[in-house]
Amino acid sequence: MKVLLVNGSPRPKGCTFTALQHMAEIFEKEGLETEIFQIGNQPIRGCVGCRRCRTIGKCVFDDDIANSLMEKMRECDGLVLGSPVYFAGPNGAFCAALDRAFFASPQLSDKVCAAVVSCRRGGASAAFDRLNKYFTVRNCQVAGGQYWNSVHGNTPEEVVQDLEGLQTLRNLAVNMAAMLKNKLAPGAVQPKRDTTKVSTSFIR
Repeated sequence: MKVLLVNGSPRPKGCTFTALQHMAEIFEKEGLETEIFQIGNQPIRGCVGCRRCRTIGKCVFDDDIANSLMEKMRECDGLVLGSPVYFAGPNGAFCAALDRAFFASPQLSDKVCAAVVSCRRGGASAAFDRLNKYFTVRNCQVAGGQYWNSVHGNTPEEVVQDLEGLQTLRNLAVNMAAMLKNKLAPGAVQPKRDTTKVSTSFIR
């Protein structure tokens, strides 16, 4: 089984990477394959609502990392989204990619997922909440831990000093590993959902 950890920071080896790498080490000790996907620092388009992805299976715009991210997300069993906190929210470029990837990927259902945020001081819970909403609209299984999944520090060296934050991430990784392994256990229940398309109009 494979866990994809997505670094939503433009910095490849910064605070967010430090947090995700800490989790990756736990996953590997649990016998799971890991990959850290870096979104980079190039421009990323926002969704334009054309809905072409519903017919071609990917975003019609193929000039940034969104489709590569989408493919990686579809292939993994577990998914961790990690982002720095910018103005009390996740990195905007990261959200632009996630908007497109999640909108075009109903097959993300039942993946075991978690969000992780890194901040200097404040805004962690708001950013954490935003990332979790991607999971709850796609029938994902959201893993929890002992506290909200955040680390604090202005540099990777400071993140390493956040002992409580790192303990939270270690326990989160252990919980995710258990959830993934339980999915393969004999007799594991597979959800049988009502997939009938229902859309309520709130204009009366």
